[in-house]
Amino acid sequence: MRAALSLLAMSLLAGCATTPNAATPQDDFFAALSARCGKAYAGKLASDQEADADMRGKAMVMHIRHCTPDRIEIPFHIDGLGPDGGWDRSRTWIVSRTTTGLRLKHDHRHADGASDDVTLYGGDTVGMGSPTRQTFPVDAESIAMFERTGRGVSTTNIWSVETTDAGFTYGLDRQGRHFRVAFDYAKPVAPPPAPWGW
Repeated sequence: MRAALSLLAMSLLAGCATTPNAATPQDDFFAALSARCGKAYAGKLASDQEADADMRGKAMVMHIRHCTPDRIEIPFHIDGLGPDGGWDRSRTWIVSRTTTGLRLKHDHRHADGASDDVTLYGGDTVGMGSPTRQTFPVDAESIAMFERTGRGVSTTNIWSVETTDAGFTYGLDRQGRHFRVAFDYAKPVAPPPAPWGW
């Protein structure tokens, strides 16, 4: 009897030793984006506020351009808003892993590749979110940047990124502000040129 119990205990311990850590919703979210690395998709403005009137009806492309196990770079291109009336390639969304969750940052560049005065702002997740949606409340570093550059209205920003079987949606919310751009995974396009400065 004692030998049988001993064998049972050893089997249970062996089972525990070989059980992999369960994936979190953030792991699943990151993996879903990474699985589309290298692909680009057509999209459009999906909200309707006067603040975004210059984007209405413009062609848009998001490109999951570069991925590592801890970082995904997603340039966001808008036609008709560049300095010569062509493509604006100034924006890159960066989703990265941290020791506590996920982080979203916005890399903004000028056409000559120089960093904008307001760049690398964003925030970190405060909960697990879901495998299809993560939210990123503004972080202290970004609040300080916004206050320093006269953009105090942005100090309560909450960004969101969604990826489902249907597509990708990027959002920004704060009181009185609701911005969305949506990209259709059923509409892949040729990858665009590199964003400015990359």
